[in-house]
Amino acid sequence: MTIDLGAFSDENFDAVKWMNSACQSWHPQDPVEKHLVEWEMKLQMMSEQISASLEEQSAGALLRVPLATRDVIRLRDDAVSLRTSVSAILHKLKKAAEGSAAGSLEALAKVDSVMHRMEAAYETLQDAAGLTQLSSTVEDVFASGDLPHAAETLANMRHCLAAVGEVAEFANVRKQLEVLEDRLDAMVQPRLTDALSTRKADVAQDLRGILIRIGRFKSLEVQYTKVHLKPIKKMWVEFESKQRANKVSFDVKKGERLASGDEFPSSAPMVSFSSWLPTFYDGLFLYLEQEWKCLRSLVPKLLIETTSAISGSFVSRVNLATGDAVPATKALSKGILDILSGDMPKGVNIDAKHLEALIELHNTTNTFARNIQHLFSESDLKVLSDTLKSVYSPYETFKQRYGQMERAILSFDIGKLDLRGAVSHGIGAQGIELSETVRRMEESIPHVMIFLEAAVERCINLTGGSEADELILVIDDIMLQYISSLQETLKSLRVVCGVDNVADGSGSKKEAGLDKKEGSHHPCKVDLISNDEEWSIVQSALQILTVADRLTSRSSVFEASLRATVARLSTSLSLSVFGSHLDQNQLHATSDDASGELTSVGRSALDMATLRLVDAPDKARKLFNLLEQSKDPRFHALPVASQRVAAFAETVNQLVYDVLISKVRQRLSDVSSMPIWSSVEEPSAHPLPSFSAYPQPYVTGVGEYLLTLPQQLEPLAEGISGDDTNAEEAQYFATEWMFKVAEGATAIYTEQLRGIQHITDRGAQQLAVDIEYLSNVLSALSMPIPPALSNFQTCLSTPRDQLRDLVRSGGNELDLPSANLVCKMRRARCDPSFCCTSVLGFDPAGDDALSTCALYSSNNA
Repeated sequence: MTIDLGAFSDENFDAVKWMNSACQSWHPQDPVEKHLVEWEMKLQMMSEQISASLEEQSAGALLRVPLATRDVIRLRDDAVSLRTSVSAILHKLKKAAEGSAAGSLEALAKVDSVMHRMEAAYETLQDAAGLTQLSSTVEDVFASGDLPHAAETLANMRHCLAAVGEVAEFANVRKQLEVLEDRLDAMVQPRLTDALSTRKADVAQDLRGILIRIGRFKSLEVQYTKVHLKPIKKMWVEFESKQRANKVSFDVKKGERLASGDEFPSSAPMVSFSSWLPTFYDGLFLYLEQEWKCLRSLVPKLLIETTSAISGSFVSRVNLATGDAVPATKALSKGILDILSGDMPKGVNIDAKHLEALIELHNTTNTFARNIQHLFSESDLKVLSDTLKSVYSPYETFKQRYGQMERAILSFDIGKLDLRGAVSHGIGAQGIELSETVRRMEESIPHVMIFLEAAVERCINLTGGSEADELILVIDDIMLQYISSLQETLKSLRVVCGVDNVADGSGSKKEAGLDKKEGSHHPCKVDLISNDEEWSIVQSALQILTVADRLTSRSSVFEASLRATVARLSTSLSLSVFGSHLDQNQLHATSDDASGELTSVGRSALDMATLRLVDAPDKARKLFNLLEQSKDPRFHALPVASQRVAAFAETVNQLVYDVLISKVRQRLSDVSSMPIWSSVEEPSAHPLPSFSAYPQPYVTGVGEYLLTLPQQLEPLAEGISGDDTNAEEAQYFATEWMFKVAEGATAIYTEQLRGIQHITDRGAQQLAVDIEYLSNVLSALSMPIPPALSNFQTCLSTPRDQLRDLVRSGGNELDLPSANLVCKMRRARCDPSFCCTSVLGFDPAGDDALSTCALYSSNNA
């Protein structure tokens, strides 16, 4: 039994586990105690040996310590001595350089310079001799057919010529070298073509080395591209040939069928470019993948030349493919560029489907570009960037005109919105037209927001966000166009609601059940609008508030979303990496890892938006400024549109107020000129009982309207609240509008009262009853009663002979100008001294007091 000491040195040594493994060699017939005793003795003997060895080595180490100490001391002394000697030598050299030895050193320096020039001359002479020898033997090398040897010989000759310089004796050798290089190039090209065609990688690499050796790498690229460009272009040309052949065949058959009177489809059954493009990219990628295994350095150049060769045809095919998305342009064989150029019949516009078809093709190209990026991942970042630029280059024409395309699409979509209700005018038609128009306005808002959100998505998909600045300008202008159409619709609704004709009294209507005796002289005109339709107009007008509210909220949400999108672009675009100054030198940034993987800077540099911006520094700077501004909390993505939305909301509020107050205006328009104010009681031969006056129909109509108005506001408030959380807001909304209408009504009524020129006692009694009725209505609506109205009621309900005492004892509770105005209406004399002293601030003398007081009251009126 042997013991392995290595197990004991393990950090995870387990004595129990080790003992169990040691007992595995125990024979079952032997006693286990004997086996364990043997192991114990072996371990004890081994430990004693280890202990003895340690003691012996420790004693030896102790004996060697004094010797090591003496060696260290000796080495230190030697180092100090060496340092002293070197210092002395340096001191002597310094003194020699400053003394008479300076001249000697200068002479030695000149001798050294001459020696270097002689060595250079010797090497030049050797190169000249070698050049002469090479020029005399180079024909033999060519005759041998050893192309690598010939390339090496020509490379040496060029090196020797560079060393000799412009020497007349070797001018013919320089011309001979150029002829020989062309000759060797001509010998290599056929073999290289054959090797490339048959994909003989080893032979192609050898021939590539020959061309590189003689400085003809450009020739290698040209020949490589020439050989491999043909099969790639063949795939492209075959598709175009098939398309043309199908179209010719279709035209012939169509002519034959039309001649025979048979029906025939309107378009040829051709393979669409969008369905064929992925097949082309798959074939091209497989071809490049095979070539990548042979000559990696030349494949990117091949792809760049391929895209350059088919670029013009590619743009044309993409243009036609976008036109195929819409039947109108497909029938004309025109595309989106033709529409932008104006070369289209009237009525043919850019549709969103055109741009969606373009994005679909771009997505196909984007997939191919990602595959190329993965295949060429080991290439230099600058080469890979140039390659991806060439892949995206056919779409650059479309991207540069993205703003124009998006503006045309959104303008067309906005123009298709019909905001007017198509209802014939007649009895009962106004309310229906207003309701229909408001419904269309409200339904148009989500449609417009969907249009704008789709535009943002199209911008990201097509340009990667590089046209975000153009997108924001377009959306701002489109929002202005949409809001302008809403404003025009509001102007027409004012006519439908009749609020623009209220001022001249033409919109007033005769109240049903009007008292003929007291109201027969009221100058109200009969209107054809029924009461139900009138309330329908009010209800529809209130619904316009919902339009303004939704437009404000939806536009705010969209603007916040647009701002968040712009903020995301600042991190996704490589602008965040390169800073405000894009530099193509950044494209040389590569990873230090041996795996060759691209760094984060490299990956961002290959984003399709960044590839565009690198070559457009002015546009990049403009976009970067926008992205920086978006980080400011005060930034508004749509500043002009936001202001127009607020202006639209104000216009809506004004329209709704005018509609709600129009009925009040109609009923109160001629209050100041009503004949009842100047009427007197007719004398009677018999005593008649006196009856209390009742409110007149004009004021009861206003009161009933105000009392009914909360019921009209309730459905709108419920629609605004939506849930219990906004119930308080809805209640505030209804109360606010109720206050607006009530204040407007009292202001109109007060203005009419101030316009009454003369009022009799009977008229004052009737007017006081009217004012009291309106005050009771306001109290029922929990509205405050204006002080001017209370003053009028107080002064009108007071007997004319007591007005003077009322004015004198009114104190601060009575508005003296209003009281004096009532005195003037009722032809009651007031105390001039009190009036002038309290109101005008002086004590007039003579008979001018009353005229001065009356003049003041008239001015206040």
